[in-house]
Amino acid sequence: MSNKFAVITGASSGMGAEFARQLSNMGYELLLIARRRERLVELAGNLETKADIFVCDVAKEEDCDSILEYIGDRKVDIFLNNAGFGDCGNFTETDLDKDLNMIDVNVRALHYLMKGMLRKMEVYNDGYLLNIASSAGILPGGPYMATYYATKAYVRSISLAVNQELREANSNIYVGCLCPGPVNTEFSQNANVEFTLKGISAEYCVRYALQQMFKRKMIILPSATIKGVYMFNHICPLRLALRLTSRQQKKKLGR
Repeated sequence: MSNKFAVITGASSGMGAEFARQLSNMGYELLLIARRRERLVELAGNLETKADIFVCDVAKEEDCDSILEYIGDRKVDIFLNNAGFGDCGNFTETDLDKDLNMIDVNVRALHYLMKGMLRKMEVYNDGYLLNIASSAGILPGGPYMATYYATKAYVRSISLAVNQELREANSNIYVGCLCPGPVNTEFSQNANVEFTLKGISAEYCVRYALQQMFKRKMIILPSATIKGVYMFNHICPLRLALRLTSRQQKKKLGR
């Protein structure tokens, strides 16, 4: 029986489910975390390795506590902070409750689980922790997706900072950040957007992300387009970058 163990939040669909399939094919036993029990059961039943399911809502602090308690002292080789969602629209018009729930999932839960998991990994001085951000995290701001862009900027910032702390401590623990652009998943439906750029497949995105994670890349950019955006952002004046981003976001709104 494999002793390699990976934990995935937001595992019921999209990239989370694809991470589960690819890691299972690599021999990892899994803990799959999401809100939708039926999807988790179906996914677990079609994997090559043992996969336990944990049904919860990471927006709730007590559920994050329950995840960490459930894992206990078991060595986690890979932890994927994948749960998250977005929304699109004028900041004053988008639903406040949805905004705050987005912050709870994309920021608070990620932070809570990241800190808890790193403390567990410190016991073994080993493990990979990959936070799933977005191309939104490498841009200065996202008019018409203001809250989402802000949450993903947080994910990128904390990933880079903790990565450096671990390097300075000569730790064998890895923390990285995946910043994909459009990926062909359910995300666009939940965020009320239509992507204006061609999306990449979840299969390719996950395969590339895992390859780069094992190479200990700090920021993972899985497409030439996103690599270009990343480089352009370093030389582009702030006002121009915001105007260009605004133009792209308006297209998603059909404006």
